[in-house]
Amino acid sequence: MASPRNSRSRNIDIVTFSVFLALVAIGWLMVYAVNYDEAADPAFTSFLSSATGKQTIWTAISLVVFVVIQLIDWRFWQTFAYLIYGLGIAMLLAVLVFGVTINGANSWLSIGGFTIQPSEFAKFGTALALAAFLNHYGTNLKNLNSQLSAVALFIAPVLLILLQPDAGSALVFFSFLILLYREGLPGNYYILGISILLLLLLGFLLPLSTVILGLELLFILLLSFYMPQRNIYVISAIVYAAIMTSMATQGLTLYLLIPTTLILLVILYRLQSNPHFKFSSLVFSVLILGSSIAFASNYAFNNILKPHQQDRINVWLRPHLSDPRGSLYNVLQSKLAISSGGLEGKGFLKGTMTKLNYVPEQSTDFIFCTVGEEHGFVGSLSIISLFLVLLIRLSLLAERQKSNFSRQYIYGIAGILFIHFFINIGMTMGLMPIIGIPLPFISRGGSALLGFTIMMAVVLKLDSHRYQI
Repeated sequence: MASPRNSRSRNIDIVTFSVFLALVAIGWLMVYAVNYDEAADPAFTSFLSSATGKQTIWTAISLVVFVVIQLIDWRFWQTFAYLIYGLGIAMLLAVLVFGVTINGANSWLSIGGFTIQPSEFAKFGTALALAAFLNHYGTNLKNLNSQLSAVALFIAPVLLILLQPDAGSALVFFSFLILLYREGLPGNYYILGISILLLLLLGFLLPLSTVILGLELLFILLLSFYMPQRNIYVISAIVYAAIMTSMATQGLTLYLLIPTTLILLVILYRLQSNPHFKFSSLVFSVLILGSSIAFASNYAFNNILKPHQQDRINVWLRPHLSDPRGSLYNVLQSKLAISSGGLEGKGFLKGTMTKLNYVPEQSTDFIFCTVGEEHGFVGSLSIISLFLVLLIRLSLLAERQKSNFSRQYIYGIAGILFIHFFINIGMTMGLMPIIGIPLPFISRGGSALLGFTIMMAVVLKLDSHRYQI
């Protein structure tokens, strides 16, 4: 008779499995709702050739693959992690040579009448490879060599995907930074990265002179704390910053840079004999670096980015500058569709905006609009709640693993799902840029559904053997 522990090890986590099945079922229903046509040919062959029919086939394939993975030895995934990663890289390389262009991106391979998107499977392979690398006894994320190797593992597919080009799919790979943070990558890197990101956004949003003036005022205030007779200098700096800010609102920002820069240099000169002079010099260097990043961001936006790329950023950060009948149209229609559902929605198959195709790509990137229109706030909140339950449950599964590889893999998958969920729903509401990534298990697309199913199947397989290291 099997021991309780061995018996338990063969059980799939029912909560995670139930949420997974619920999301897959809801996804199929939403795809059916988007593509529903009362006048369509009811013949079975016609159904299979329709968008809903194809999604049905992919759903069946995904569930069969899920069952097959449960029959494979759980140690297979760690043993062949690098091989699977290599196959993913090979597929990405094949796309560059034999790829099929869809919606402007050469991101697909045509195989036997089906098109698959290798980047969806590369995410799975990268999660396995990173987990295998981090589980290696010689890996230490406090060490620079280990840090560079870990980053290189997910940057390699990013570069190949950018060549397609598919910036949305490439962005998802940065979700592995969540895993690396959990496994010990120093937090200073994240502080630096967030600071650079903020400067890039400010470079897009504001005139360069305004950004530099703001940085200079900030550092004058900071350095004033290290001046002799600190209180006088701090109060003077605050008054000066208030005056400069007031004048900047009158459009005089460019003319304020010279006096502000001179004051900053005078402060640095006065601090030469101060024990904090090295810190002050570092602050000044950071100012120069920050100004350079803002300048590079501003220059890239105005001189390097293509018009459609500029439009995407403007739609996100400066919608008042976008054409409501052009680049802003998708977001406006998306918001209108979601808000039109009210509290309980218009009812299944009764979405008027869905029927009239007001929202482009409604069955893929903007499928959340269908949820909002037909099922209202209650339906939208239910979908969000299911994803939150899934993400929280994955975190709990990861922490209870006895195997480091299993924990690291599950955190990698949780990060991928979080980025997809956060960005997709955010972009339908205008909170995130429109970069074209699917909502896991919900959006139409065979490659995405199969890829996410494989990820979840391996998660549940590893967890069911968590007592066997």
